[in-house]
Formats: sequence, C-alpha cells, structure tokens
Amino acid sequence: MSEDLEVFLGDDPSIQVESTNAYISNTSQGDIDDVITHRRGKAEKLSKGSKSYSTPLESRLSRSLGGTEPICLSWRNINVFVKTGQNRCFRRADSDWRFKQILRNVNGLVNPRTLLAIIGASGAGKSSLLNVLTGRNVSKYCVTGEVQVNGINVGTGMRNISAYVQQHELFIGNMTVKETLVFRALLRMDKCLDQKARLARVDEVIGEMGLSKCVNTRIGTPGGKKGISGGEMKRLSFACEMLTNPPLMFCDEPTSGLDSFMAQNIVQTLKETTQKGRTILCTIHQPSSEVFALFDHVLLLAEGRTAFMGTAQKAYSFFSGLGYPCPVNFNPADFYVLTLAIIPGKEDETRKTVQTICDAFDQSEEMNEIASETEILMKQNHEKELESVLFQDAFDQSNDRYKASWVKQFRIVFWRTWMCFFRDDLLFKVRAMQSIVIGLVLGLVYLRQDYDMTGVRNISGAIFLIIANQTFVNLFAVLNTFPIEIAVFLREYGSGLYRVDVYYLAKIAAEMPSFIVFPFLYSSVSYWLIGLHDSLQSFVMHTGVLMLVANISGAVGYFVSSVARSVSLALSVAPPLMVPLMLFGGFLISDGSIPVYFIWMKYVSWFKFANELLIIIQWKDVTHIDCPQNVSAVTGRGCYANGSSIIKDMDYNEDYVYRDIGLLFELLIVFHLCAFMFVFVRARRSES
Repeated sequence: MSEDLEVFLGDDPSIQVESTNAYISNTSQGDIDDVITHRRGKAEKLSKGSKSYSTPLESRLSRSLGGTEPICLSWRNINVFVKTGQNRCFRRADSDWRFKQILRNVNGLVNPRTLLAIIGASGAGKSSLLNVLTGRNVSKYCVTGEVQVNGINVGTGMRNISAYVQQHELFIGNMTVKETLVFRALLRMDKCLDQKARLARVDEVIGEMGLSKCVNTRIGTPGGKKGISGGEMKRLSFACEMLTNPPLMFCDEPTSGLDSFMAQNIVQTLKETTQKGRTILCTIHQPSSEVFALFDHVLLLAEGRTAFMGTAQKAYSFFSGLGYPCPVNFNPADFYVLTLAIIPGKEDETRKTVQTICDAFDQSEEMNEIASETEILMKQNHEKELESVLFQDAFDQSNDRYKASWVKQFRIVFWRTWMCFFRDDLLFKVRAMQSIVIGLVLGLVYLRQDYDMTGVRNISGAIFLIIANQTFVNLFAVLNTFPIEIAVFLREYGSGLYRVDVYYLAKIAAEMPSFIVFPFLYSSVSYWLIGLHDSLQSFVMHTGVLMLVANISGAVGYFVSSVARSVSLALSVAPPLMVPLMLFGGFLISDGSIPVYFIWMKYVSWFKFANELLIIIQWKDVTHIDCPQNVSAVTGRGCYANGSSIIKDMDYNEDYVYRDIGLLFELLIVFHLCAFMFVFVRARRSES
C-alpha cells in the first residue's frame, strides 16, 4: 500500500485526475480509510516538491469539484453556539461561560443550477447559516456538523471554489466600473491566464451583468460625487465575484437598499446565471411576490431550525397541510415570515407554532428526500474523498494564497492608489490652496521680523507654529480618509487580492509626494515673508525638516486610524494625543523644567526635535543681534550677543543636528511600523 501510494503521489505535482481514479478503483476500502486517517503525513510528502505545485493542484480541485462538474452543496446537522456572559470586561473560566444556541440540527441540500432563497424573520439564523456554509466570520462560533460539496468535505477549500457577495458594497469611489474589474482581474484570476485573456473576461462579465452603459463611469462616494446607481453598484459586486467563474455563489441580502423593480432585476440576473451551471444561495429579507417567484427553492428558518426546504409550490402545500394556508393575493414570503416570527406579547404561542411546524418538517417527505439524497451523494463520491483530502492538505500547507507575485501586486495597487489620489482634483486643489493661504497669513502676521530681542521671540513663536501647522494639516488629511479606505482593504484582503505589506507600502509610496509638495509650497511662502535666515542652504534645510514633520504626521495619522477604526473616533482621539507632544516640544516649557516622571515624553515628540533643528538652522550663522543702547550685549537676562547664545539659552545644542535628523527618521519608521502592525492584526482578524 505505502509503495503504491508513493507512486501515486510521486515527485510530479501535475498527476492527472484519471490516474488518481484508476488508483482508487484498484484500492480497497480499508486502504482508503487508512490513508484518510493518516492524511497529514501523506500530504507532507506531497508538499516537499516544487513550490509551483499549487497551481496544478488548484486546477485539479477545480476540475473535480467546480470546473466542468456542477456543484451540489449539502450540509448535515449544523449546530452553532455562541458564548454569552454578563461580564465581558474580564477573562472568564470556561465553566463560567454560557452558550446560546443559534442553529439547531439544520440540514439542507442545493442541487446544481439552483437559485435558493434563505428566508426568515430577524434572528432566525440566516446570516449564521451563511457564515457556516462559506467558512467566514465563524471565529466566535462553536460549530458542529458537516458542510460538503458534491459529497466531499473540502474544509477551507470552500473559498477556492466559491464566491461571496456581501450585503454592503465597498469600492473606491474614484475608480470607474471597468477599472475596478480590471484591477480585480489582474490580481485574482489564475496565473496561467495572460493579460489579454483577463481583459477579455472583464468584457464578458460586463456584458453578462448589464454594465455596458456605465463601463466608464466612476463609482462615486456617498455624500461626494455622484456615480453609478445603487442597482449598478450591486451588479458590480456580482461582476467582481464572477470574474473567476465560480461554480458556487453565496449572496448576503442582494436586494437590500433597492426598489422593487431593481430588486427583481438583480434576482432575474442571478436566475439567468444559474442556467449557465452555477449554484447560488441568497439570504433575502421580505422579497416581493414577483421576486419570490424567481427562486427555484426556498429555505425557511425559524428560531435556528429548518421550517421548510423545497420548491415554493411544495411550501404552499406543506403549510396548508398544517392548517396555515397562504391567503389568496398575499405575498407568500411575507406570509411565511409572519407565520414563523416570534411576536412580542405572544412569545409562548408563537414559539409553540414554530416548534410544531419545524417538528412536522423533520418528519416530512421533503426532509426524508434531502437526507436520502445526501446519503446517496456521499456514497457515490466516497472514492473522491482520498483525492479531496490530499488536495485540502496541500492547500493548508501552501503559502501561495495570492494569484499574483509580490512585485505585480505592488505595481497594481500602487497604480490604483496613485491614480485615485490625483484624480481627486478638488481635494488636491484645496490642500495646495491651504498650504499657500496659511503660509501667506502666517508670513503677513510675522512679516519681516527684525533681528532684535522682540524679533527673536516672534521668530521662535513663528517656527513652533510652522511645525504645529504642518503636523495638524497632514495628520487630519490622513484621519479623514484612511479609516474609510481600511474597510475596502479588509474586504479585498479577505478575497485574497493582495498582501497587507503590499497595500501599506503602496499607500505610503503613492501619497508621499503630497507630504513633499505641500510642505514645499508652505515653506516657499512663509519662509521669506517672515524673514528667516537669508540663505538658500538654510531654506533647503528648513524645508527638508518640514517634509520630515509632514511624513511623521502622516504616519501618526495611519497609526491612529488603524486603531480608531472610524473617522469620527480618529478625529476625537488625535487632538488629545497631540497636546502632550506639543507641550514637551521645547517651546512651551524648557527641557530643564520638565518633571522627571514626564521626561520620557520628549523623546517621542517630533515637535522637540523639529523645533531644535529649525532653531539651529535659523540662528547658528547669525553673528549679531540688535540690542538697546542701555543694555550690554551679554547673554542671560540681557541681550543675546549672537545666534549661538539664543540656541544655548533655549537648552539646544548646535552639535545635535544630525542626531535630531536621525531621531526624526527613527520616529517616522516607528510610527509606520506600529500602524502596519495594527493594520496587519485587523486584517488577520477579519479573515476569521
């Protein structure tokens, strides 16, 4: 057995399915069970070959489960529990937790080319069942039961052969419909396809989903520029998932937010796609009678149990036989939801009704047919179990989650980020005008300061204001956009489009010009109006420090946004964080006066290092400070003799220029690393 299995596995990962079937047909049932029992060790042998084995394996799985063979999805005895407890602030022992059951022994089967509607009142378990079937968002669940594809347990391989269209659409508003599809096609479609084939598939999906009229229209953003309609956006969601031609699709509330006509149009499109071999499951909330009639089968859930599963005609007969006939000219979907709902004030009565209906279905002919068909499907496909196990283990051990290489991912994500940033011309113009206007106002307030005692104080204040302005302008520019974009990133990361480091590095690289150009505009206006040190070298160094401050502020914005998770929360958290950093910046309080228990804060304040640098740049080459005639030119409480005495009086050191520059770069790296770590953690948690 073991020698034959070694020949079966071999060193060549591109073994054909026919050879596998031939091997299985000559292998006893006991040998198959033995291989299944020891599948992990055998899969390790498979994974020792070339790293390129993942693509052939994926194609083999696609051929055996989802390529030319239609998908039949079944699930047996699905039970879902969630932990509950009064006090969630502290860790609890396992014995202290209470478990609430969401789904109870749910069974079902969806045949190929079928459009299934999962219907039920709020809290019936529709979303929980969809999560279990797709293997998504189940980290907080305790799940028992089996989910099978064509009688085979594929485990996490479900994501490789299915698509999941979520309820809420998340897109980059400045992208057009075709650009969005091309972006996903370049990153998600199989590696063996060239760019011409990918673009051809994009055009095919555009025609299939009826998006030809809006192909070059920008998607638009809520509250911003108007783009495509709600129905077109919903179609775009389906089009994005159909690029890979998945044989199995899950749709969460595909008609939410749409009018009756558009909802019917969307479901009609789904109905047409099932005729091409797809199997589609939808959760849907109170569909109209016209929409309800489009579904091939319905699954009615109540209190986490199956109340009925089958055709709409059989549902009518089933409920009529129990004494609950649907009235004439009444929407069947509304009738079933109302019949199975738990009505406040009548909880006991309605729960008894639900229990009676669910118990009757468990003993019904429809339920027996589902059970028998599932058993037959499992027996017919038992010989495929060995192959599916080996494939699944190979997927589990393979790191090749993404269809594109790291370099290609970076290039494509950078292209989109760069294009979207500069396509928002209004924001770009506003930020440019803001830099010029604020620089002009500040320059006019401190216009042409004299180098005397009053001018020294004014210039010191102007320098600190320049640093504070560049901090807040660039910080809030990130806080107002990044939390929104993270939601799109998490959706795309969950689909396996690109890596976290690719997204973050591309984001930084694409937006870095804004943290260079705008500080330059600001400095070009304010520097000469204020009358800072008249030297090109000093101007260049002054501008370089402001660029560093702008980039650090952007990094802090990324960090706060990744932690806060929403624009409003980020805008609320950021200002209080800035106050202590400004306080220990060296202008509002001298270094020698900082309490020892707060001394550490000055080392994380870029205000301090930037202020020290700009003060040194301004005064180190100044040899004379004007002083009143009745005051001797001495340091201390009298006049400053020269620029060096000013630097010394502020507890700064002229020799710290390179040290301060190095510390600013260090803060830039540290804040970016912290932001990346939080984005990475959020991305990993979103997968579960």
